[in-house]
Amino acid sequence: MLEGLRQFIADVISPHETPTFDDNGYQLAATALLIHVISLDGEPSDVEKRKLHGLIEARFGLDPGSADRLISQAMLAEGEAVDLYRFTSVIMREVDEAGRLRIIEMMWELVYVDGKVTEFEDNVVWRAAELLGISSRDRIDLKHRVAAKVPSASVKR
Repeated sequence: MLEGLRQFIADVISPHETPTFDDNGYQLAATALLIHVISLDGEPSDVEKRKLHGLIEARFGLDPGSADRLISQAMLAEGEAVDLYRFTSVIMREVDEAGRLRIIEMMWELVYVDGKVTEFEDNVVWRAAELLGISSRDRIDLKHRVAAKVPSASVKR
């Protein structure tokens, strides 16, 4: 209730500002999963950050400022998360199968942005896909589809 009042006041004072993203919303959950993927091997590279930003803008139809806010909130949420279930459970409640497949595809796009897949990255996408009810066949098909678009990608089966 207090947060609702705070948001109302913020909207009155600055009505043109985009509201914050719902902590229980699928956009925040999906973005947190994507951040988790690019953070596996340490600090995300500039290429990974640009790719993440582009995916968020395109997939969620956000302007650059809104995408920045979503990514900032998702970074905080991802940093506080104990496991992937916090995010996948939200996505399962709010997103149909086609949307969940697109989220896994986005994860692969981030994994392949540097042209290779580490064992940790592959494992996280596998776990997320399982929690999102995506079959192994669909997960692997998406992996190969994304890898085919990357000139120097090395794909392990």
